[in-house]
Amino acid sequence: MNRQRALRLAFAAVVVTGVTAAVLPSVSTAEPDSTVQDAISRDLGLTASQAEARFAQQNDAAATESALRAELGEAFGGAYFDSDTGKLVVGVTDDSAASAVEAAGATASPVRFSLSELDAVKAQLDDRTAAAGVTGWYVDVMSNSVVVEVNQAEADAKTAGFLDAAEALSPAVQVAEVDQSPSALSHVRGGDKWSTTLFVCSVGFSATGGNGSKHFVTAGHCTQGAGPAYGHNGDAMGSLGGSTFGMSGDHGKVDVTSGGWTLQGTVNRYGGDDVAVRGSTEQPIGASVCRSGTTTGWHCGTITAKNQTVIYINGGVVGGLTKTTACAEPGDSGGSFISGGQAQGMTSGGSGDCGEGGETYFSPVKPALQEYGLSLVTG
Repeated sequence: MNRQRALRLAFAAVVVTGVTAAVLPSVSTAEPDSTVQDAISRDLGLTASQAEARFAQQNDAAATESALRAELGEAFGGAYFDSDTGKLVVGVTDDSAASAVEAAGATASPVRFSLSELDAVKAQLDDRTAAAGVTGWYVDVMSNSVVVEVNQAEADAKTAGFLDAAEALSPAVQVAEVDQSPSALSHVRGGDKWSTTLFVCSVGFSATGGNGSKHFVTAGHCTQGAGPAYGHNGDAMGSLGGSTFGMSGDHGKVDVTSGGWTLQGTVNRYGGDDVAVRGSTEQPIGASVCRSGTTTGWHCGTITAKNQTVIYINGGVVGGLTKTTACAEPGDSGGSFISGGQAQGMTSGGSGDCGEGGETYFSPVKPALQEYGLSLVTG
C-alpha cells in the first residue's frame, strides 16, 4: 500500500465569551490593537495592514466559492483560499468549467474527483466502525482526496484491515499517519470561562430565540445532561439547554435566564478591547482564523479541512467538524472561532498544546443556530 506519512501541527486561534456581565466592555471595529496584532504576528507572520488585506480577500473568496459551487454543479471539485496569491483555487473535473472559474476571478485547477464524489466516499466511511488508532477522516480538497488518519502507536490487529478496506472503497482514499490522537477539551485551570458542577468550558457566541430569549452556543460535550450554568465569576447564568455530540457535530446551548447577564455580539480578546461579531459568513479552506479560550487566550492559524469525522480517545465519534492548525488546551472547548469579524464555530477538541503546537477542530456555528432556532447576536 502506498500510504502518505504526515505530521500535522496546529497554529489557529479561538475567540470566547459572547455573554458578559452587565458592565459592557468597549467594542472595536477598527484595525487590530496590539493584543490581537501580537497574536497575528506570532502565529501568522502578518503585519496589521497585511492581516486587514487577508481577511478582506477571504471574505471575497467565500462569496465566490458559494456562487461557483452552485454554478458548476457536478464539475465542482472543491475550493480553497491560496494565501500566497490572495485568490480562491477551484477544482474542476470538466475543462469547460474552467472559463467560469476564471471569469469569477478565481484560479481553476483540474482534478480527478468532484466534491460530491469525495463526499460520497467519506459518507461510506462514516457508516463504518473505526479500528483502534484510526483518529478520523475528511475530504482534503487541496489533494483532491479523502484522507484517513491513523496513529500507529495505538493500532491493533484490526487496524490494517480497516485501512485496507478504506483504500479499497476508492482510489481517492489516502492514509496519513499522525503521532497524536485528539481528545475533547473540557477541564481548565481558570480565566474567563463558564462552568457546570462538573467541568469548565469557554463561551461561544451570544444568540437570541424568536421570543427574545437569551442564550449562548458552545460545545455540545460541555452541555450534556442537565443542571445549572455559572459565569466566569461564579455567579449563576442559567441552565444547560441542549446538546449535540455525535455525527451531527459538537454544539450545545446554554439558556441565560439570570438578569445579571447581558448578551453582546462580541468576543473576548484577552487583554484588549472586545471584537465585534459582524456575521457568520463561512470562510473557505486555506483562510486564516483566530480564537480565544479561557485556558490559552489568543492564537491564530488556518482552516485545513471541513466536514471531518473525528474519533476522540476520551470518548465520542463526532462528524461535521472543521480542522485547523490551531493550538488549544482543556477548557478552551466551546470558545468561538472568528475570521475577519465573521463567526465560524465553537472549539470541540484536538491534539497537542499551545507550547509545542497541535491541531484543533471546531463545530460550525450555523448548524447550531439552526438546530436551536437561534439568531446570532452581532455587534
